Order: sequence, then structure tokens, then C-alpha cells
Amino acid sequence: MSDIALLHVTFGTADEAERIGRLMVEEKLAACVNLLGPCASIYRWQGEIETATEHRALFKTTPQLARELADRIAALHSYDLPAIEIWPAAAGDAVAAWVDDSTR
Repeated sequence: MSDIALLHVTFGTADEAERIGRLMVEEKLAACVNLLGPCASIYRWQGEIETATEHRALFKTTPQLARELADRIAALHSYDLPAIEIWPAAAGDAVAAWVDDSTR
């Protein structure tokens, strides 16, 4: 079992990433959100190859809250199909305890 869970999410704007990130910390679904800045994305959507600038965010939470956090982000997200990946991650004892304490 992993110590923490990381959710990697792309957003259409930096403002949306920050707004949703802050709300997830306020709601204690995430202990921390790293706003990673813009990236170029190339993807297939509705049969076409698209290119867009997106804004990445990395959410830190507990494995137990990962699915609830993903569902909440999806409900608030502006995309029809938000890309939300859940990654299990190892962390030091102090970090794992901080994530756990911050999401209670």
C-alpha cells in the first residue's frame, strides 16, 4: 500500500487550477496542491488531433481519499472529460503523517 496518493490533473486555465486547488485544501480533501504551470498538450479529441496549452496541478492526499478527491475535482472541472490520474506514492513518515493530519 502506498503512503500517500498524488492526483495529476490538467486544467484549461491557471485560474481554474488555483481555484479548485484551494477549494480542495479548504475542504480537507487534499493536504497540498502544487500548481506546476503551463504545458503543451497534444491529444486526440472527438476524432481530431488537438494541441492546447494546459495548466497542471499535483494534489497530495491519502489513499483513502483519492477517489473522493478525484470525483470532487471532476464535478467542478470545466472539461467534459477531465484527465485525472491517481498515482500511489511512497513518502517519508513525517510527510505521510502531515498529509493524514491535514485531511482530517
